[in-house]
Order: sequence, then structure tokens, then C-alpha cells
Amino acid sequence: NRKGSSGMGDKWSEAFIKALKDGDTERVKQIPKADLHNHFVLGGSRAFIRERKGLVIPALEGILESMQEMDRWNQEYIGKYFESGEGRRFLIEAAFVQAREDGVTVLEIGEDVWGLGQYFGHDVNGLTEAFLSARDQYAPDLELRLVIGLSRHCPVKWLLEQLEPFWGRPEFYSIDLYGDEMAQPIENFVPVYRKAEENHLVRKAHIGERGTAEDIRTGVELLHLDEVQHGIAAVNSKEVMQYLAERRIRLNITPTSNRKLGRVATYEEHPIKTLYREGIEVTINSDDVLMFDSDVSKEYQRLYDHGTLLAEELDEIRVCGLQPVG
Repeated sequence: NRKGSSGMGDKWSEAFIKALKDGDTERVKQIPKADLHNHFVLGGSRAFIRERKGLVIPALEGILESMQEMDRWNQEYIGKYFESGEGRRFLIEAAFVQAREDGVTVLEIGEDVWGLGQYFGHDVNGLTEAFLSARDQYAPDLELRLVIGLSRHCPVKWLLEQLEPFWGRPEFYSIDLYGDEMAQPIENFVPVYRKAEENHLVRKAHIGERGTAEDIRTGVELLHLDEVQHGIAAVNSKEVMQYLAERRIRLNITPTSNRKLGRVATYEEHPIKTLYREGIEVTINSDDVLMFDSDVSKEYQRLYDHGTLLAEELDEIRVCGLQPVG
């Protein structure tokens, strides 16, 4: 059974539950929800990009066989068109258009530290302004939580140097480590996360999509994580699930991404069902909208249609995502 879940709901709950049961995804889109695991470069509105740039970006078909295949798709449809500061700003705008169209009222997105030099001339003011001005123009009522992104492939000493302009900036809400979980040991990043803790950032990391349940516990303990991006491997250990539930470590899960990357065979078998019912705080998110055709409303509807979770359970997850962590 869920722990501490009784009475969770909001004024939208009845409408959300009814929309799911009716299969009315357009109505689902009108109801507030969060997207806390969104890589904005692939998180934009397909229609907006087509209208403004004349580019038709198809959703990925089939299951990806490797990360290299994912990189090739990204380069063919995104990378070669938007590798400039102007292109980066356009993708930020597209992400806010997508969020508005999907009824997302809390959005957590941000730029990788290497992007500060690559696209914004090492000007952190210019970077933050790009996000804030796009939010104000396209989704002014949205709560933006800016993320500092880190690639697990980068040397830690280099990351610490690149992070200097970000420390102490009140615009930033969280820090997130992503990339190949096997690129280097998680303990290497302890100095980065201690600095993030000193700066009162919410601490997140991508763990447990390809790694193990024990990798998740190790990451939480070493990096003092508040949230885990993915974390679905926790389902393989009763002890780790209990650990996460007791410490209220939130898992920001991306169901269609897990399917398309071959980590989960079917929606019916998705670990979110067990994780949620074991009392772990979970949220439902998009990851890469353009690649996976995974806007948040569709994610909720797919999980309901496949019988993964009840509409009432999905509503509780929706409401949970709108709350601050902890």
C-alpha cells in the first residue's frame, strides 16, 4: 500500500480521472501536470518546429538497439539544424510551446554546462535570459525550474571549472547528472554534488535505467540525492525499494522512453506499477518528446489504457509531481 497517500488530490482530480477513463487525451492536456524529466533539445513542439522552420521531425519507430543509434537519429533530425546559439534559443522556445500545449504547469529543464560556452559565449546571464524570456513569451503562467546539466562522460575537474559561473545563481533549482551510467564511477562526482549541496540545489542523477538497484542506493548515499531520474531498476530489490520509500526519494520516470530504449518490454509490465505500490514517490515525464512521441498527457493515457495503473493512482502521481520534492 501507498504510504501517506490518503486524501491526495486537487480541484482537477475528478476531471483528470474522468478524462483518462473516457480516453479523452485532449482533455487530459488541459489539466495541470508536471514534467520533471525533460531534455529540452528533444522536448519541443513538433508542430511549432514545422511551422517556423519547415522541418518535419518524425517520431522514432521501433526499439533502439544502441545509444549510437539514438545519437544518429538526433544528428539527422536535430543536431545539424540547430548547432548555433540562435538554434539553441529556438529549441528552448519550442520546449515552452510544447509544455503549454500539453498542460504542463511545472517544467524542469536546463542547459548542460558545456552549452554555456558552446552556445552562450560563457555568459550565464545570456543563458538564463534565454529560458526566462521564452517562458515569459510562450508559457507565462508556467513554473520554471532551471536545471544545471552534467554529462557523466566529462572529467570531474573540468566540470568543477565549468560550474563556477553557476554557483550562487538563484535562477537555478537543481543539478542533474546524465549520460552513460557506465562512463565512470558515481563516486567520482562526490565533489560536484557536495558543492551543489552547499549551494542549496536539488540534487538529481540519471541512475538505474541501465544500471542496477544497488547502483541507485549507492548514488543516493554518495551524492545525497533528492531525486533519481529513471530509477526503474529499483524494482529488482525489495530492500532498495524500501530504502527509497522510507527516505522519500522521488523517481522521475519516463515510460515510453524506457520502452523505446529496450529497458521495458511492455507498458503492462512497466516497473512504475510496483514502485508506486511499494510506497515510492514517482512522477511521470516525457524525457525526449520529439524522439519518443512522449508528451506527458500521452504517457498518462498509455499507462491507463494498458492497465498499468488505475486512473485514481495516476491522478495521485500527477498531483505528487506538482509538489516540491521532500
